[in-house]
Parts: sequence; C-alpha cells; structure tokens
Amino acid sequence: MHTTISPFTLTHWKEKQPHGRTKFGWQGISPELGDVRVVYPAGRDVPNALVTEVRGGLIPLATFETRGLHTEVAPMPTLNRSTLRVGDASVRMNRNRWAPTHRGRSLHMTYLGDSYRLAALNRRAYELSRQPDSEDPGAVIVVRQSGMGSGRKITVQARGCVLPADVSLAVLFSGVDRSVLTRRGALRAGLSRIFNFWAESQY
Repeated sequence: MHTTISPFTLTHWKEKQPHGRTKFGWQGISPELGDVRVVYPAGRDVPNALVTEVRGGLIPLATFETRGLHTEVAPMPTLNRSTLRVGDASVRMNRNRWAPTHRGRSLHMTYLGDSYRLAALNRRAYELSRQPDSEDPGAVIVVRQSGMGSGRKITVQARGCVLPADVSLAVLFSGVDRSVLTRRGALRAGLSRIFNFWAESQY
C-alpha cells in the first residue's frame, strides 16, 4: 500500500529498568500510520548482543541486532556484525566501508525485491531512499534530530508515496549507531571503542 504521509515528530524517552540496561527510544504519532515507537536495547538482556526495535499502528515490526564483544560497551547497535529483519523477512545489507564520500559509504539493503540506500547527511540527519524501478518511482524519507537532553526530538519527512516498510526502516535507524556512514564518524567510533574497551579492562 503506497501512500503519502505528513511530516511527523518523535520525542526522546528514557526508562530505567530495575534490572539490566536502561532503555531509550523515540515515540510519537504519524497522522496516517498511527503510533510509532523505537526502543533500544529492546527485549531481554543477552550477553554480547544489542537489539533496536520499531513497532507501531500500521507499520511492520522491524528489528536491528548486533552481536559481538563490542556490544558490551556500545549504547546502541552498530552497523558491524548486524542482522536486520522486517516482519518475518531478512533484509540483506552491504556497504563499502573504505569509500571516501557519504554517498559511497551508504548502507545498501534489499527487502522483498526492493532496493534501499541509507546515507548520512550529517551527524544528526540521514535519508533512506527506496530506489526507483520500472514500476515504481521510489521514495525518500529524511530523518533529522534536533534539541538537547530531554528535549531531543526527530522529525520524519517523506517525498513520494511510501510503503509502511519504508517508514519502519527509516525510523529504525534512529536507534542505531550510524557514525561509520561518514569517514570522520568512523574514526570517532573506532577511537571510542578502543577507549571503552581499555576502561572496561581496568576493573
């Protein structure tokens, strides 16, 4: 079902757990698609694993899971060693981590025959595009973060007619560490992981 959607906003939330990691996320309402809620880390705490989940009224459930030792010091899933699912279907992912430009470093995905590209616009904004084909002109969804602290929010704005899965995928990445989609961000992420591993080893 292709549809045009109005821009909508999700606000940041945080919830301390009696046991396990504190949960974070974004929540709000799309006028056309209903409730939208992003949670990370979602589900039960599992050693060496982090999951982000998005669900809502008329969008399919999507999950992004990262596994590895680095998850013990990461606040959210990363693009390394990850799996992505929308509903019951796996999403194939690939990227060129050595590319010099934002576009070249994009994350490419294939879901049910549709091709997607996730590209960084800057540190706080990114766009997900469903690539056009002979039967569909495609669509673009831009997600931008603004504000500080408890006043943080993200705005979601689409161009073209979107599918519910487009929105699930776009919003899901608000709860994923996308820093490696830029060269500078990849350098910062690498240095941060080295420091965190060193700090953990001191205890």
